[in-house]
This record gives sequence, structure tokens and C-alpha cells, in this order.
Amino acid sequence: MRILALDLGKYKSVACDYEAETGGHRFTTIPTNPKALHDLIVDREPDRVVIEICSIAGWVSDLVRALGIEIQVANPNDERWQWRKVKTKNDRADALKLAQLSALNQLRLVHVPQSEIRQWRALITYRQHLVQRRTKIKNHIRDLLLREGQLLPRYRSAWTQEGIANLEAMSKPFSEVSLDEVWRGELGVELAQFKAVQRQLAEVVTKLDELGAANQSVQLLRTIGGVGPRLAEAVVTMFDDPHRFRTAGQVSSYIGMVPKQFDSGETQRAGRITRHGNRLVRSLLVEVAWCALRHNPWARETYKRISGGKKSRKKIAVVAVGRKLLVRCWAMLRKQTEWRTELSVA
Repeated sequence: MRILALDLGKYKSVACDYEAETGGHRFTTIPTNPKALHDLIVDREPDRVVIEICSIAGWVSDLVRALGIEIQVANPNDERWQWRKVKTKNDRADALKLAQLSALNQLRLVHVPQSEIRQWRALITYRQHLVQRRTKIKNHIRDLLLREGQLLPRYRSAWTQEGIANLEAMSKPFSEVSLDEVWRGELGVELAQFKAVQRQLAEVVTKLDELGAANQSVQLLRTIGGVGPRLAEAVVTMFDDPHRFRTAGQVSSYIGMVPKQFDSGETQRAGRITRHGNRLVRSLLVEVAWCALRHNPWARETYKRISGGKKSRKKIAVVAVGRKLLVRCWAMLRKQTEWRTELSVA
């Protein structure tokens, strides 16, 4: 088998043309652009192309697939990929090791979806970034007023139309403030940023709602009590193809909501969850699990059974509800069936 391993860089990439049977190899350095990569693959005619997961892995995978060649995308966080006690590490060594591990089928592979799903994922992630940016602005405004001896109302009441109007009344342009009122100018700048982020967030949410309304899988997951559009779209894009998972255990491990195992001799202990996989989906699952306790009888019964009424087991129980909820979402997507409350509670 002829393997072409690519150590992708921002401006240049190193390619290792590797013969799996003999171990012979040679290196080539090319610019990191579609034309140079296309010409290299057409010239070498490999049976398989191997790359690491990175920000440009998407378009590289699309290019290789278009040429009808097998593509493997490796996860460099796997233990077998770690460099230990190595004195020389460079791009050539990375490309060679990538090819050797691929020849031995010892790479932990990453699923790279098609361009449409990647764009959808990126929009979901961008919405989360906007929410975080808005939260930072809110916190800065609170700290700014606290520094001046003024307290904002708690929770959402400070960010209603009336609350924003009160903040605008306290703010002034920098050109109109004296030295002892510079904070009013700073408040005005922060409020302008807050409004801009709010507008941008509304545009992104509108587009996400359009995509979700046109997707049958998203509408299917929304039949679950307590599951809204944000979790449904995140789960659908994370799975992409639900049939690539064979068991519920694989789904739980993929999202990182299974406990770490420490087995040695007679010692057997389960630790905290591994937290592998998509952090956004994992946090949404826990958030929705808390909300589902009020709207979903199955979630409420599962939570009571696992927690046993003990305060010390509340967090354990809600994480378990989130994991079980994800498994049920996966099963619904595989079979294309709606949520059945009676069966779930039973």
C-alpha cells in the first residue's frame, strides 16, 4: 500500500510518500493551498492520504474525497501519538510517524463530515462565542458600576428595555465627560458593544432557526420534552451519520460522559467523566437535563432513581440523565422515530 502522509502547516506542508510493505519513504515540501496539494496527489497516486485533525482538515478532506482516494484524519491527542523521550521532532518526523501508524492501523481516527455539516457546526459554535462575548460585556458593566458604588439588579431584569434605558441615562460620550466621570464614557462604549452583539446574535439565531426548521432530524429531537432547538441542532450536527455508532457505549464515550476507569490488580475504581468530545454539546446536555426535570416525566423519574434523594448525588444524577438523553437521541435518529413518553417512563 502506498500512503501519503501530510503534516499540514499554515503556509507550507511536508508530505511523506511511504511504502507500507518496504518502509521506504521520501519527503516533499509544498505550499499549503488546494492547487499544490491536488497536483501532488495526482502525481504520487497514493492508495491512502493521512492527515492530522486541524482547522484546514475540512477542505483537504473534500479535495481527497473528490479524487476518489481513501482519507484518514488522525487525532493527535491519542496516547499512541504522543512523543516521549524523543530528541528530534520536526515536520518530517511527524509525517513519517503518521504514515507508519496508519500502515499499522493504529491511528485513532476522527470523523470529518461534509462541507454543509461543517458550516452548520461552525455557525453553532459562532453563536456560542457571541453569547460568551455578551456575557463578558455584561460582567464588565456590572463591575464598572460596582466600582462607582452602584449595583445593578440581579439576573435578567438589568438587561430589559427599561434596564438598558437606565444605563443609557448614566452614560455619556467621552468628549462630554470630565476626568472624574470617565466611567460614564466607558459605560457608553460597553453599551454600544452590547447592542451590536445583540443584533449579531439575533441574526445568527434567525439563521439557525431556519436551518433547524428545514431539517427533519432536528424536528424529530424536538419532540422530546425539554429539548429545544439549540440542543437538537447541536446533537444532529455532532452525530452527522448516527449509523457510524454501533452501541450506546460508543455514543457515551464519544461525548466523554463515561467515568474514567482505574483497574489495577484487585483495585477497581471509577473516577470522574472523561470529558472527551464536544464540550458544547456536553454542557447543553447538562443544562437541558436540569430543565427536563420540570417538563419530562422520564427525566424526572431517572433523576430520582439515580440520586436516591441524596444531595451529594445531584450532579452525578443530572450528568447521568444527560448521557441517557443523548443515547435516546441517537436511537431516535437511527430509527427515525419520535419520542414516546409512555415507553420511556416504563
